[in-house]
Amino acid sequence: MAIRVMLVDDQVLLRTGFRMVLAAQPDMEVVAEAGDGVEAIQVLSSAEADVVLMDVRMPKLDGVEATRRICAAPNPPKVLILTTFDLDEYAFSGLKAGASGFMLKDVPPGELLTAIRAVHSGDAVVAPSTTRRLLDRFAPMLPSSAARPGHQGLERLTEREREVMGLVAQGLSNGEIAARLVLSEATVKTHVGRILTKLGLRDRVQVVVLAYETGLVRAGGLG
Repeated sequence: MAIRVMLVDDQVLLRTGFRMVLAAQPDMEVVAEAGDGVEAIQVLSSAEADVVLMDVRMPKLDGVEATRRICAAPNPPKVLILTTFDLDEYAFSGLKAGASGFMLKDVPPGELLTAIRAVHSGDAVVAPSTTRRLLDRFAPMLPSSAARPGHQGLERLTEREREVMGLVAQGLSNGEIAARLVLSEATVKTHVGRILTKLGLRDRVQVVVLAYETGLVRAGGLG
């Protein structure tokens, strides 16, 4: 079955461009569109979508709050945040609200299609290079380490798992982590899986959010 995609953006021209790219794919179908967060929520009450491409800055209701409400509903679609570098802080807020990843609006069509397929299959899309730039930008807005809440689950992690978690939060891919720690990629995947289970997290996106909020890491390295 084709991946059912919903486009949410207040710019009609952008939606048209995305629709043309997606329509050319045999495994994708644009099933709905909306020009703001309020309309998106209303449309989703009757339309079934697998993946929502969500803009951030929109009238009436922004993409962050719309994402939060959509992800709080039963059996929600996956949400992929679309952002620009001058809106990085909104992208982070969107991930915290439940989005499965973020992409830049000027991403090459091939990368966008790959991201949609990845999100649909249950993976999180956090591009290492953009993750590092994103975290460096918003980290100063986070509270100081002393003011950050702890997370009881962190105490259950082994030293190696904490190390892997820190590298995930810095935006490293499994391959980069494997090379850094002289491990196989399969072993790194196993560690990431255990981290998700122990902390009750959904995906790598939530690992990044939690690691920064608890002060396990800070922009540029371990905390």
